[in-house]
Amino acid sequence: MQKVAKLIDTTLCIGCKACEVACQQWNDQEFTMGVFNNTYQTMPSLAHNFWNLIQFNELEINGAQSWLMAKYQCMHCADAGCIKACPAPGAIVQNANGIVDFNQDNCIGCGYCITGCPFDVPRLSPTTKKVYKCSLCSDRVAVGLEPSCIKACPTSCLSFGTRDALHHNASKRAEELRADGHAQAGVYDGPGVGGTNVIYVLKHADRPQDYGLPKDPHIPWTVSLWKGPVKWLGNAVFFGGLLTALVHYIKVGPKEAHRDE
Repeated sequence: MQKVAKLIDTTLCIGCKACEVACQQWNDQEFTMGVFNNTYQTMPSLAHNFWNLIQFNELEINGAQSWLMAKYQCMHCADAGCIKACPAPGAIVQNANGIVDFNQDNCIGCGYCITGCPFDVPRLSPTTKKVYKCSLCSDRVAVGLEPSCIKACPTSCLSFGTRDALHHNASKRAEELRADGHAQAGVYDGPGVGGTNVIYVLKHADRPQDYGLPKDPHIPWTVSLWKGPVKWLGNAVFFGGLLTALVHYIKVGPKEAHRDE
């Protein structure tokens, strides 16, 4: 099965938030009251019942005022830190098409997936004590439909298809931007996590942090240490203890209590 992906061309985003509304409607999420903090941004960040956010970043670049808008949601990493950190079997799965999905029935609410995500995406519900995030509309994709946010986008800022085709389109679009005078234009797809199935075209690809994206995303070393050497060391100590007890039993035998005459 080919890997699917979402392409976000930030140069075409107008901040209309149609994708936010479509996401909440399709996933039947409860109404969330935003707060005004001198910005047009709907929410300060993602929430357990708000999986898709248009970030408004107002910056001064090269002496000119720039408004960089970027869609913020799960990146569906090829090497997903949330899966590596999760101790509950079946709580987080990666489908054959590359989509990383959560199964809340198996979630134990430990929150380790939150610490394992270099993009700070998963959110814990204070009510259900389960973790939630964007599923890339895996239910729609499974029956041949595109994600709801892409269906609602009016400017073709968002597109959906195979990862290889969209990566080619993104590279071509970046070339067009560079030819148009934007020398730093490029493609962002998180090579530090094996590539992502959410791909961005950025006019200022040398400064992804200005769009709210980490410059060099990697799975935290603590997760790799815990799930790697520490895990194997713990297993070795456990089975070593069992083996020692067995050898002692065979050589010495059970300890018997002798009653005084």
